[in-house]
Amino acid sequence: MATIGTVLILAGKRPDRRDPLEEALGIAHKCMTPVLGRAAIAYVAETLAHALPTARILVAIEQEDVLWRDPTLVRLRASGRLETLPARRTLLGSVLAAAEMASFPLLVTTADNVLLTEDAILAMDAAGSGAAHALVALAPREAILAAHPGGKGRYYEFRDGAFSNCNLFWLRDRAALRAAEPFATGGQFLKTKGRILKAFGPLNALLFATRLLSLRAMFASVSRRLGVKVEPLVLADGRLAIDVDDVKSLGMVEEILQRAAPIAEPRRAAVR
Repeated sequence: MATIGTVLILAGKRPDRRDPLEEALGIAHKCMTPVLGRAAIAYVAETLAHALPTARILVAIEQEDVLWRDPTLVRLRASGRLETLPARRTLLGSVLAAAEMASFPLLVTTADNVLLTEDAILAMDAAGSGAAHALVALAPREAILAAHPGGKGRYYEFRDGAFSNCNLFWLRDRAALRAAEPFATGGQFLKTKGRILKAFGPLNALLFATRLLSLRAMFASVSRRLGVKVEPLVLADGRLAIDVDDVKSLGMVEEILQRAAPIAEPRRAAVR
């Protein structure tokens, strides 16, 4: 039985620039990006509602009126399943605001995580029965490239392989919010020079840059700095790491959906 009490869908815009997808498609908000004719966030919200029938679903967004153009979101709001809160300027700010309203454990994902599956959500929920205060879902590079040859532009590389995040995070309780502190500077650590240094400290930045540690050992080192136990959950389905971030990835996601093949059940991959 699922134990997750609340889900947060991060749908806020970056305050400093217009999103490239909004520019390219002429849409008002990235979360409403049409994916095979349906809003991206509608896929995410419906999957969450099915997987977690008793969980509260919160959407952090700065202009909630755009949501009510989608019938799925209107239906979920009318049934009491979906609520909104104002997005803050940072990811951390939105998570902390949601935590004030949340019943823990708290699951966090993003509005562009269109290929999110019920199996992945339940795998995250089951992994929460362990000792971790926080979980981060990742997929191996090989699995991502098998899902689509376009893959991802950047990967986190460790001694035992390369991985990309699946935009899916689990927090056990309020104490686990310390695991979200690195997101005060943003979430795309590989795109901004020095962000890993600021978020995780010089030692962890050095260990990451030199690839001296395995994925699990790196998380253990970061956990010591943060003061909470953060663990990776490696999922074998590479499609879970492909989100709708730009025009290229939108095409990839639509291609995957059009294949109409069932998405494989995620399982723990071997992590040395």
